[in-house]
Amino acid sequence: MKEFDTESLASFNGKDGKPAYVAHKGKVIDVTTSKLWKSGQHMKRHQAGSDLTMDIPAAPHGPEVLGKYPQVGTLKKEITDAESLPNPLETLLNRYPVLRRHPHPILVHFPIVFMISPALFCLLYLITDVKSFETTAFHCLGAGILFSVPAILTGFLTWWINYQARPMRPVRIKIIFTIMLMAVSLVVFLWRIMFPDDFLSFNKEGILYFLLVLSLVPIVSVIGWYGATLTFPRET
Repeated sequence: MKEFDTESLASFNGKDGKPAYVAHKGKVIDVTTSKLWKSGQHMKRHQAGSDLTMDIPAAPHGPEVLGKYPQVGTLKKEITDAESLPNPLETLLNRYPVLRRHPHPILVHFPIVFMISPALFCLLYLITDVKSFETTAFHCLGAGILFSVPAILTGFLTWWINYQARPMRPVRIKIIFTIMLMAVSLVVFLWRIMFPDDFLSFNKEGILYFLLVLSLVPIVSVIGWYGATLTFPRET
């Protein structure tokens, strides 16, 4: 059988009439006839011409699906020092493959909800003048800061494991906006602790406080958007 390296495999991307090949555990498989690989992309996430060995364990199906299609060659093993992981971590990931991709997407939902909620509850307070809404906004903000820590840590871990911490535009943007998110949320949280009555009166301090709380919504939205482009890449 023909032996492919990563560069030659990438040329079989299913575009412009080319066959769609994918690799799994050293086998190169022709999935051209699959409707799910039309145009060389599967579920707007996986691109033909790539090695799916690390992706299949986290997929909703097993490698038996690829067994329905013909093997056309083998993939030359090319592991660099930068792509290798410490043995204990590699052993853990092989035993629990779900840890390769899922911890960060699962955990990140908590800070998203808790960072957006303060704006909603502050608006409810302004409309109803019910103090408990403002108190709830403060508690949600604290929870958002707390849950952001494991979300950030698992985000860096996922970036390292799946992308070898390569410089990527979505990741750079996420890092920048995450720094902004933590800075703004901590300022607002500490301000609320030290001067709890500032927001209760609609003066210039209260307006600034409210605007900072509102700013968390677009900041979180940008982080979530670019995170989604990594999980579900857009077609170009």
